[in-house]
Amino acid sequence: MIAPAMNNHRLGSLIQEHADQIYDNTPGYWKFEFKDRALVVMTDEAHNRMRIITPVAEVTELADEIWLMCMSANFDRALDARYAVSGDYLWSAFIHPLQQLDDGQFVDAIEQVATLAENFGTSFSSSDLVFGS
Repeated sequence: MIAPAMNNHRLGSLIQEHADQIYDNTPGYWKFEFKDRALVVMTDEAHNRMRIITPVAEVTELADEIWLMCMSANFDRALDARYAVSGDYLWSAFIHPLQQLDDGQFVDAIEQVATLAENFGTSFSSSDLVFGS
């Protein structure tokens, strides 16, 4: 059986189920704590987009070798989450078409986003799995 398309209502239920604490529970914008990280989930149902983000570091504080490690990690250790820059911050981010996302992928994605941020400066990985190993 094919699962129904993901939407804001289902995402809200998944966040309620997995968040340690929820700070903003607005359909299309959720801010919550997951494993000691503040995560934000934003959706645009009209354009079928969804992203999960958490801040990692201020860009002005990053040395050139750290940038190189982040880009290298995006290739083989970050898996589905990625390091990304917006404004003055380096973020851990997961971006996906909303409707095609399933429940398991979403739960895995919040885990990867939190883990990638946590492992910044050490393994720069989003899980124990390294692509190609």
